[in-house]
Amino acid sequence: MRPSLLDPLFGSLTSLPGIGPKLASLFARLLDRAPPRVLDLLFHLPGGTIDRRARPKLRDIVPNTIVTVVVTVDRHKPPPPNRPRAPYQIYASDDTGDITLTYFNARKDFLEKLLTVGGRCIVSGTAAFYDGMLQMVHPDRVVAEADAAKLPLIEPVYPLTEGLTLNVVRRAAETALARLPVLAEWQDEAWLRQQEWPVFGTALAALHHPADPGAIAPETRAWSRLAYDELLAGQLALALVRANQKRLAGRPSAGHGKLAKKIIAALPYSLTPSQARAVEEIDSDLAKPERMLRLLQGDVGSGKTVVALLAAATVVEAGRQAALMAPTEILARQHLKTIAPLAEAAGVRVAILTGRERGPARADILARLEAGELDLLVGTHALFQDEVAFCDLALAIVDEQHRFGVHQRLALARKGEAVDVLVLTATPIPRTLVLTYFGDMDVSQLREKPAGRQPIDTRAVPLGRINDVVGAVGRALGRGERVYWVCPLVAESEVSDLAAAEERYAALQQHFGDHVDLVHGKLNGAEKDAAMARFAAGETRLLVATTVIEVGVDVPEATVMVIEHAERFGLAQIHQLRGRVGRGRERSTCILLYRAPLGQTAKARIEILRETEDGFRIAEEDLRLRGEGDVLGTRQSGMPGFRVARIEVHGPLLEPARKDAQLILTRDPALTSERGQALRHLLYLFERDEAIRLLRAG
Repeated sequence: MRPSLLDPLFGSLTSLPGIGPKLASLFARLLDRAPPRVLDLLFHLPGGTIDRRARPKLRDIVPNTIVTVVVTVDRHKPPPPNRPRAPYQIYASDDTGDITLTYFNARKDFLEKLLTVGGRCIVSGTAAFYDGMLQMVHPDRVVAEADAAKLPLIEPVYPLTEGLTLNVVRRAAETALARLPVLAEWQDEAWLRQQEWPVFGTALAALHHPADPGAIAPETRAWSRLAYDELLAGQLALALVRANQKRLAGRPSAGHGKLAKKIIAALPYSLTPSQARAVEEIDSDLAKPERMLRLLQGDVGSGKTVVALLAAATVVEAGRQAALMAPTEILARQHLKTIAPLAEAAGVRVAILTGRERGPARADILARLEAGELDLLVGTHALFQDEVAFCDLALAIVDEQHRFGVHQRLALARKGEAVDVLVLTATPIPRTLVLTYFGDMDVSQLREKPAGRQPIDTRAVPLGRINDVVGAVGRALGRGERVYWVCPLVAESEVSDLAAAEERYAALQQHFGDHVDLVHGKLNGAEKDAAMARFAAGETRLLVATTVIEVGVDVPEATVMVIEHAERFGLAQIHQLRGRVGRGRERSTCILLYRAPLGQTAKARIEILRETEDGFRIAEEDLRLRGEGDVLGTRQSGMPGFRVARIEVHGPLLEPARKDAQLILTRDPALTSERGQALRHLLYLFERDEAIRLLRAG
């Protein structure tokens, strides 16, 4: 149960005065949460400020800027009775010049009271010249000179959405702050003193009521305090998940290595040093009585599937079963294609289970699985379903982890007794993000590519030269090579995304006829697989695609990758797409088609891609250029991106947060001490309360 002290923060925004259902729906869009809560608004921090401290004379005003001036009201000029839409103008002046204050659809009695003729006022807003006359349309603030103290000198500027004005958001944030209860301190007192950080409530107030324009920078003590709170909540939740997993006794699975030897002998190349090291680390984990929780990070094409199969072979030798779960059907079938011949050579019995396996075939797979006649089951999230029962599941291998949450990997682990978990990710992840999202896991890395992989020639070409690119594609097709042409996601809309791909497909078909095929996210699994199979078999040789081919597609004959509107893609995403070529013996090319002129960030991205194929370096650069949510694709996958912390600024605080979380749980594993109770509040505030449920379960 959430502590009742926090209830006002988790109440709906409609509990604040002045916010009805209509405004609440606009806030839902702004805060990306329906229904929006008071807490969501408190964490919606300002992105800028308006500084009203200076009082320039009218002659010194810089046009098209926000200014605050002291003027005398000279006269009012209401619109003529027959032209109600004409502006209401108020003429004012100081000893250096004149200004017109202009209002539309304003009430005369209200303005006469607000700006009394002959009175001196402080007026603040955007000043500009219109017909040679200085004017201010709808001033933001008007106060009598005698009430100068009522004018806020520094005002926060919040990110907005259409239909919501700055004043509405400001007022709502103001009332939300008043709802904040006094909370017991959850941070270590000595650490707070060392960092000179304010308490939680003071930090929030300092950002919503900035004392100067620099007060809202992420580097400030107030923002850093809140960022550390968020990082600590995340690390504490991960440490609790890990403690829960480790506390549950494991079952050692020790093999004698015969199956692994047969698999390695069937490979067309020998294992790379990092593959061999990863296999050793995994085998060592599997042999221990504690549960394994390991992340296997590999660059594109570094041979993760083989390492996963060797891990499965170890538990199969111990007489138990393994499951490999992929996020998409294309990827699951790709794994099967790699695994099947190697498994056959070693006598490991493999099957696949996705939404497409139905009827008697599905019933047969499920029966063999439960009877222990299958050793390894490859599949999609169909593996979670209740009807899927293993005889004795020992190892759950989850591919492309960040498309699944912690909940899914735990759900798969519940399919057996004391299941070991191995997570594979093809997106090299910067160290700070490994700590953030996989802090509950041990990490193995695959840094080299298998022997025989060719370097990829990466070129950037402006869209104006698209005909040259079409010509180059034609020459490659003439040599019998195969080509991918990737169209971008246009904003968030699948419709426009699909339209772009279909348009390009039609244009290329005019050049190359039946050699061209199309694959996109709206096709069902069978249609996608059929299109991929035609391309892999060489029936079609130019595949126009949306980013559904980003992960796991393996066609060694493909040598050219064209990425249209490369400036719209993240670095890691282009690196993934580029990794679809360069898998055979021929030299490969990646062409980045961009719309000129390029912005600074896009230019930097393209430069890095031309310089290096090291996915780990690319991931660090991507983080620097884009921030964490985009690197992990969390914007699309519903992963917990940060609300307050900015990894590029607060990254150095992650390591202390991790150590702090470990120390807390060493001293107070059930969070029952005074600080432990306060830390439970922290977990609720940053929505890591699933970890509290683990405490209750444990």
